[in-house]
Amino acid sequence: MKRLSSKEIPVTETLETATEELTRGATFASRYEIIEELGKGGMGKVYRVEDKKIKEEIALKLIKPEIASDKKTIERFSNELKMARKIRHKNVCGMYDLGEEKGTHYITMEYVPGEDLKSFIRRAGPLSTGKTTFIAKQVCEGLAEAHELGVVHRDLKTQNIMIDNEGNSRIMDFGIARSIKGKGITSAGVMIGTPEYMSPEQVEGKHIDQRSDIYSLGVILYEMVTGRVPFEGNTALSIAMKHKSEAPKDPKEYNAEIPDGLSQLILKCLEKDKEDRDQSGGEVRSELENIEKGIPTTDRAIPKRKPITSREITVTFRLKKLFIPALVVIALVIATVIILRMLPHRQASIAVLPFTDLSPQKDQEYLCDGMTDEIIAKLSKLQGWKVMNMTSMMRYKNSDKDIKEIGRELDVATILEGRIRKEKDDIRVTAQLVNAEDGFQLWSETYEQKLERVFDIQSDIAEKIAKALRTKFSPEAGEQLQKKPTENLEAYRLYLQGRYFWNKRTEEDLKRAIEYFEQAIEKDPNYAMAYVGLADCYAVLPDYSYISIKEIIPKAKAAALKALEIDNNLGKAHASLANIKNDNWDWEGAEKEYKRAIELDPGYATAHHWYALYLMNMARFDEAIEEIKRALELDPLSLVINRNVGQVYFYARQYGQAIEALKRTIEMDPNFVYAHQLLGMAYSQKSMYDEALAEFQKEKDPSWKALTYVRMGRIGEAQDVLEDLLVRSKKESISLYTIATVYFVLGEDDHGFEWLEKGYGKRSGWVCNLKIDPALDSVRSDPRFKALLKKMNLE
Repeated sequence: MKRLSSKEIPVTETLETATEELTRGATFASRYEIIEELGKGGMGKVYRVEDKKIKEEIALKLIKPEIASDKKTIERFSNELKMARKIRHKNVCGMYDLGEEKGTHYITMEYVPGEDLKSFIRRAGPLSTGKTTFIAKQVCEGLAEAHELGVVHRDLKTQNIMIDNEGNSRIMDFGIARSIKGKGITSAGVMIGTPEYMSPEQVEGKHIDQRSDIYSLGVILYEMVTGRVPFEGNTALSIAMKHKSEAPKDPKEYNAEIPDGLSQLILKCLEKDKEDRDQSGGEVRSELENIEKGIPTTDRAIPKRKPITSREITVTFRLKKLFIPALVVIALVIATVIILRMLPHRQASIAVLPFTDLSPQKDQEYLCDGMTDEIIAKLSKLQGWKVMNMTSMMRYKNSDKDIKEIGRELDVATILEGRIRKEKDDIRVTAQLVNAEDGFQLWSETYEQKLERVFDIQSDIAEKIAKALRTKFSPEAGEQLQKKPTENLEAYRLYLQGRYFWNKRTEEDLKRAIEYFEQAIEKDPNYAMAYVGLADCYAVLPDYSYISIKEIIPKAKAAALKALEIDNNLGKAHASLANIKNDNWDWEGAEKEYKRAIELDPGYATAHHWYALYLMNMARFDEAIEEIKRALELDPLSLVINRNVGQVYFYARQYGQAIEALKRTIEMDPNFVYAHQLLGMAYSQKSMYDEALAEFQKEKDPSWKALTYVRMGRIGEAQDVLEDLLVRSKKESISLYTIATVYFVLGEDDHGFEWLEKGYGKRSGWVCNLKIDPALDSVRSDPRFKALLKKMNLE
């Protein structure tokens, strides 16, 4: 019977009834026109459809209601498909999306015309060694690509391998098997994994890795050469238990023509202990190639190009077959150029995802982080660009989130993703720029260079991204894109480790960061950014310890000035110097440096962040809120910026907004320093005393606990807090400002000013909050308070 083409099928109205009623010509979800039903499975029906939006035939898999009714199942589907979509390989069927239409969940994927391997074996019988190795090598290549990206199939079987119309093997349904909850058969009667192909560790519910797929591949090889699977039974459980406890028969017992090498390889893949199997698809492929060399040339399957019309997988290779795809590629390139030119000019926005380490030893994480950081740094220097900062992007490291979801979360139009593979002194870098809205690839390139050329690769990627997004930049900006941070890779690695610990913001981690930055400087004394890192650590250390600002400022200032001596146009160095001047109460000098830093490096979130805190201390709250919002826009997942959004709102006396911001921070990391303290302070100002005390239990600064006790009328407990502080101050460094504030809330103003003067003399931490701290509201009219403000140039 002649099969109608999609154009010949009459179009009916969009279907809004149950999925069982989908018929040829119907339209599903106002987008997918049904061409034919391809089959049924444990999960539901599969249809060949035309996607009317992109004018392309795809496969549509409708998920059974009994499966889709579990929200956790759908969530797992979504998470798995995000990973599966990253696999782009000629031997893997592309996975597209998970959607819902009027309560019906569905999966869209690439449509592969042809025949699944199970059907082919049933029709053709046991395959020859040549055909077996030909098909299996392609399956190994697809598996190797998936495994390299950390994706395990978990339900590999002959039904999930398609032989397309050109004779090539394609693995189907990546990202689906793991999504369904449980093992064996669910109450809804849905098979999780297929018992005939399950590895022993899968049967036992143990941890699954790529070697489970190698076992399933062994079953597939067994079936190809014998026409049967190694274990059969009456129930799913009986079959599964055989995988765990029984040894498979040698496939030569069923097919004496199988070469010894192939028989041994199959049995090796079927070893019960995964340590005894081949460990990767690449290893299996190498053994298959060796086996193939030992069989007659006439028995080898050579890829030709024609549809499968008989039991032979043979095709004629025609120039026309190549010419048409070539025209398609050319047309796509031309269309892309036209589309890009037609797009309206607007602010470029980009997120650079952490590069993935694909090196054999998985030991190049520092290099991946360095690549990410440096490209971000280069792009952030381009005027008018919105570039997500490194701290936010590190939260997507090893994430399986979809490009579209990341784009929505960060509110960016484009995303750069990349991979690095290093072997000895050689490095292979693959980068691609993607439209975050639709996943359309805008630019991609692969670099194969010596390791010492890594900085050249970074510069080239940044420049080509700018060109791909049609950004014109000045010669000065072009020089910045080409500039190398250092010539010393070891210094670079040490610098990155320093930044990692600096971002953790604890006293211990900041001290470790200082050590790394100092080691980086030893490796390269002219490494300006290492001096910036050193200056930043010294500048913030008093905020996270009882080390005096007065003691640490000279070290911080020396490091910042050294960085500027090396490179006076380094925005980050100007930001560091501004922060130091701020701590030294040189308010005018600090603001000048903050503005210079932002002018040189407008995308540097930390400059906006620190400037916001400066403006807050000056009681310029509207400006402070604007700057901290800009910092958050550039670095939305930074814990410290999220926390300090709450801090700015708190001192601006906008306590409701402060509480919201601090709750968001704590959701991101419940243990992040001082977030609970600030939240408790905001609760106290809202007279939510029980909530405030609960938050104070999680932090070590007791000043606001004492103030809250006083407001609750629990004066004795507030006095206990003060006595504890005084005792501890004799043995350890206690903030003098903190002791002063507790005296003030207890009404002992003379003692309060005595300790406040001590804090002023030693430049104690938090004294710069004098002008804005609600804890000092009771003494603001006191002449001694006004005199102190004048001495600090705050009045």
